[in-house]
Amino acid sequence: MRTTISLDDHLGRAARRRASEQGLSLSALVAQALRALLTEREPRTESQPFRLVTVRGGGPQPGVDLDRTSTLVVADDEAAHGGHAPRSR
Repeated sequence: MRTTISLDDHLGRAARRRASEQGLSLSALVAQALRALLTEREPRTESQPFRLVTVRGGGPQPGVDLDRTSTLVVADDEAAHGGHAPRSR
């Protein structure tokens, strides 16, 4: 495809110099640069920050330590099976 583009003088001279250094024609250099630009991945757009929505927003129940999740599992087992959950040996 034949087309005409306009470049400012500084950019045109730099492009011709780079093409010459690489042993390419100006057209080949422009095609190479466009090919590289068009195959780049689209930059990811910033997503909205994650927001946790809770029901009744009162936080954890009294006595629940969210840093010790194993105690939550034991409490769940005790609630589901009544009494104390069996301890592993």
